[in-house]
Amino acid sequence: MKAVVMAGGEGTRLRPLTSNQPKPMVPIVGKPCMEHIVDLLRHNGIEDVIVTVAFLPQAIRSYFGDGESLGVNIEYSVEESPLGTAGSVRLASGKLDDTFVVISGDALTDVDLQKVVEFHREKGAAVTIGLKSVENPLEFGIVVTDDEGRIERFLEKPSWGQVFSDTINTGIYVLEPEVLRHVPTDRPYDFSKELFPLLLEMGRPLYGYVFEEYWQDIGNLEQFRQANFDALDGAVQLDVPGIRLRGNVWLGEGVELDDLDQIDGPAFVGNYARVAPGATVAPYSVLSAGVTLRERARTSRSVIDASTYVGRSAVVEGAIIGRNCDVGSHVLVQEGAAIGDEVALGAQSVVHPGVRIYPYKEVETGAQVTESLIFETRQSSRLFGRDGVSGLINVDVTPETAVRLAAALGTALKRGDRVVCSRDAPPGCRMIKRAMIAGLNSTGVDVADLRVLPGAVNRHLLKTESFDAGFHVGVSYTDPEVVEIRFFEYPGIQLTGPMQKEIAKHFTRLELRRAAHNAIGSVSYPARVRETYAQDLLATLNREAIRNHGFRIVVDYGYSAASYVLPLVFGPLRVEAISAHAFVADTAAAGSSTLRESIGQAKRLVRAVGADLGAVFDRAAERLFLIDEQGREIPVEQTLLLFLRLLGSNGRRGKLAFPVTVTSEVERMVKGSGLEIVRTPAGLGELTQHAAEDGVVFAGTVGGGYVFPEFLPAYDAVASLCKLLELLAPTERPVSELVGELPVPTLVHRQLPCPWAMKGLVMRVLSERLRDRELDLTDGIKVFEERGWAQVLPDPDEPVVHIYAEGKTDDDSQALEAELRALVEEIMQTEETGAAAVT
Repeated sequence: MKAVVMAGGEGTRLRPLTSNQPKPMVPIVGKPCMEHIVDLLRHNGIEDVIVTVAFLPQAIRSYFGDGESLGVNIEYSVEESPLGTAGSVRLASGKLDDTFVVISGDALTDVDLQKVVEFHREKGAAVTIGLKSVENPLEFGIVVTDDEGRIERFLEKPSWGQVFSDTINTGIYVLEPEVLRHVPTDRPYDFSKELFPLLLEMGRPLYGYVFEEYWQDIGNLEQFRQANFDALDGAVQLDVPGIRLRGNVWLGEGVELDDLDQIDGPAFVGNYARVAPGATVAPYSVLSAGVTLRERARTSRSVIDASTYVGRSAVVEGAIIGRNCDVGSHVLVQEGAAIGDEVALGAQSVVHPGVRIYPYKEVETGAQVTESLIFETRQSSRLFGRDGVSGLINVDVTPETAVRLAAALGTALKRGDRVVCSRDAPPGCRMIKRAMIAGLNSTGVDVADLRVLPGAVNRHLLKTESFDAGFHVGVSYTDPEVVEIRFFEYPGIQLTGPMQKEIAKHFTRLELRRAAHNAIGSVSYPARVRETYAQDLLATLNREAIRNHGFRIVVDYGYSAASYVLPLVFGPLRVEAISAHAFVADTAAAGSSTLRESIGQAKRLVRAVGADLGAVFDRAAERLFLIDEQGREIPVEQTLLLFLRLLGSNGRRGKLAFPVTVTSEVERMVKGSGLEIVRTPAGLGELTQHAAEDGVVFAGTVGGGYVFPEFLPAYDAVASLCKLLELLAPTERPVSELVGELPVPTLVHRQLPCPWAMKGLVMRVLSERLRDRELDLTDGIKVFEERGWAQVLPDPDEPVVHIYAEGKTDDDSQALEAELRALVEEIMQTEETGAAAVT
């Protein structure tokens, strides 16, 4: 007798275990599920096996070969296109000339196939279906038989109201070859849905054999885990590899184990696995071949596939881990988590219950993984990045993420607090903003929705109307596929560190406040906010001076909503503006121009119309990029110095806030003036916090962002442009001439790759080696010497460190940067060499 093993299943509900292997290859106590089926066939005297394959067929072929090593003869039938269960067997019909058995390669059973075949022959059946009584038949096809076992009725996947039996179709069939003649060859065709009902209608003899032995469909992750546990309990009779000891403990060949008491059965430890002293294998642990458990690691109710490494003091509880994974020290993998092949979990990270991590992902040190990682390449330990929360739309930042993020913000606020929100034009920003409004309302927080307006208008309303918080959903000015959610606090500054930590705590722990039905937050739509913004900005300007100058400028809005606002300011100022790329509502055109393309077009327009200057906004209308009257782009570092020169020449007095990474030319330029330089950490949040302090008249950084705190302590391209016109108004000199007189900084900037786990070590060793030098530790490590200064600054979002250097000459800057970079590289190389030696 021959058997057909159906092994074409893709197993979508078993992902990530089946992301890169077919469903029949998932491991049950150290062997692929299909290998247990082949063992069952051999034990029942069936040695000629035809395997139907479709999804990743080579994975099955390369493992089983011709079946000689398993004592059977295996042939393969490959589906080039989906044929259905009956169609796949029909494809192999040329090799089937007598009664044969069909069985799934992805369901675990120890049924006595000989008895099923005897029943089939005794009844003279054309088809005999293996039936099993189960508690919950909803996911299976129900079959009703009479007292003689003859099938009377079929029903596929019923509702509870349709359940008329608890005997279900197990996918184990004994068939006569002639029934395959009824299977069409031009389309997919199914046994239980189409062929069997057809044969029943034709009056052919169909019988059901109810068996008592074990059967478990491995359709989802919980069933997969349960099948492994049942095998450990002896509920299913399998050929489990290894030596069986008391308490249902199986040990494979070459296992390294210090003390047998480290294993508490039932448990399976595969060939050449290593359980270090102090490690614990708790009940219902399945460790496949080559798994390593380091000191004080612990597994419980978990299945860990081959060659996975579990670090010191790591705990894996009720989880599934694939092949060749690297679980770092002190990692916690919690109940119901499933991790695919070749995933790296950084030290001290936590994988929360139910999370799925697909193959080849990297989770950084200390990360709290609360959502499944499917498309992402890396899970960060930080919710907030440099300027807020950002990521690829519908990949990193999904509506589900947005709801939880907003609920975390609402939980950090009080019931009845008020939040103002706004967004950029793209539909993705609208989707995320609406999700966040729902999340805030669910915590009892009221929301004022400004719809499409620049973030600066949002901050202005937050300041003037004393809202408790604000947020703006926009797109990155460097990548239109990246959505950025920026959060604000009174009086319009970037969200502070303590508030970020509070939100991150609620987001990670899922400790979210839920309002009662009568306390849900409201949504309002404030009126005339653009006009109020424009009036308040005009009140801070010398309108007469700007009018008298009669500016003609080119403005490229970068498709930002600033085109709703700037005309309300330019009208009273009598500024002639030639505009480009104004706001376009929710169309593909709104994303068709990059920042570089906008700058290029503005340069041509300035020359064509004879403008005094050109201004280009980013999509958020926060950053300002300038073109002089000759159509030449002004570098952002020169623009910063231009603001500084104009402020000094206009007799302004007060403090100027700059990050520690900005050129030292700013100190030299303000000598002898009424201006004082204040250095801040490099983050935008720290810069805006300092800008909001008393006495600060200007803040800025290289990158196009400028702050005039008198109006608003935040980046605002509209306000920055208007303030620039006010500063330029008293002079009749062209912009290019003013820029030509500015000093040219020698500052250089390099990025050096640095693993996340090594950043702290680099900074510690560096501070020890440089302790006798003149240092500034405001942000990172900045070292001064006679030639100039150099600085190392770890990046908060990427596995790199930034190296800045500025000397008296370009050569000095390059030498300072090279020396500091060599020192950082030496520290990393020494650590890697030491780690390799320990290993």
